[in-house]
Amino acid sequence: CDGVLVDSEPISITVLVEALAAAGVAMSEAEAHDRFLGRSLQSMSEILHDEYGLAIDAAFLDAMRRVLYERFRAELQPIEGIAETVDGLGIAHCVASSSQPERIRLSLSVTGLIDRFEPNIFSASMVAHGKPAPDLYLHAAAALGVPIQRCVILEDSPVGVTGAVASGADVIGLCAGSHCGPDHAERLRALGVKRIAHDFDEVARLLG
Repeated sequence: CDGVLVDSEPISITVLVEALAAAGVAMSEAEAHDRFLGRSLQSMSEILHDEYGLAIDAAFLDAMRRVLYERFRAELQPIEGIAETVDGLGIAHCVASSSQPERIRLSLSVTGLIDRFEPNIFSASMVAHGKPAPDLYLHAAAALGVPIQRCVILEDSPVGVTGAVASGADVIGLCAGSHCGPDHAERLRALGVKRIAHDFDEVARLLG
């Protein structure tokens, strides 16, 4: 979802860095991007606890979500071309995201994409291990009744690509989000991605 369907990563990283600063943890947006892009809330919380000594409690999460959701409602945009690409697929498709279910549905609702994916929306909260483990992709494929070897996964984040490659699916590294820098494609290729798309026109050609 984040960075593949909706251009949420710059907003999310800014809100996270501001919340961490308020909690006494100084972190640049670049560092937060490298450490947390594509990770589940549980994984992020464990890193912050183990490496920064910050215990994430309900008050921290509630305050951060309130700001994040307000900004999503005001600013969030779909990745250009996603709606047209999904409408032309003609095959089973789903969302398999590290985000919480309510955040996924909010993101898809405010960008006009929700009806293209319901009810096939899967969250890392549904499996024992989030990305970079392959569990979420395997769960989604099983729910759709499709062998993972016949699935194509679009992923933008290194941790997501790691899990996608480990799942046994065909993987396309997507570099369409505004968070993707000039070296993003090479970072994904280094993790085992053989096909890269920089926009959804390229995705459509690769899927065709």
